[in-house]
Amino acid sequence: MDIAIETIWDLGYAQASIGQIAKRAGISKGVVTYHFSSKDELMQNIVVDLYMKGASFLSKIENESTPSSMLKCYIETNLEFIHAHKEQVAAVAEIVMNVRDEEGKLFFHKPGDNAIYEPLIEILQWGQEDGSFRTFTSTGTRVLAMTIRSAIDLASQQLVTNPDFDITEYSKELIQLFESTTRQTHS
Repeated sequence: MDIAIETIWDLGYAQASIGQIAKRAGISKGVVTYHFSSKDELMQNIVVDLYMKGASFLSKIENESTPSSMLKCYIETNLEFIHAHKEQVAAVAEIVMNVRDEEGKLFFHKPGDNAIYEPLIEILQWGQEDGSFRTFTSTGTRVLAMTIRSAIDLASQQLVTNPDFDITEYSKELIQLFESTTRQTHS
């Protein structure tokens, strides 16, 4: 799978054929298709592998004891993970936007599936319930969760396209921004 990730990183999803991956690995296409019946199956395995690594890496978020520290840890840990796995994250971004099911619909985007936002929504709701975050409408909570996730995902794009991108500074600024946005103000 590492060669497939490197191939997507170097050539893009469209050019990362089984033949091209096999050529770069110095093996026959038959060896690749012995392990993966199709390009789609290989791509799905790359995505699952990244998500499994991510789940393990992000488990430390659960050790936090307050909504504020959990939100900070969520942002920091996600950005650390993206930085540590930037090639695979970039490859997965291409895969997610290109792999389609038999009906031609994006395989990894199911209508109404917002699972990626749920951990953030839970943190934000907890912070509202315990009074450490300001009150948001239910729509506001979802919008904020989507905004945080989008800001994190943008970092992976910047790591690929901007050689001067400083993820450490980005992380600090992002944390400060969202701490300010969620802060409870007492009048």
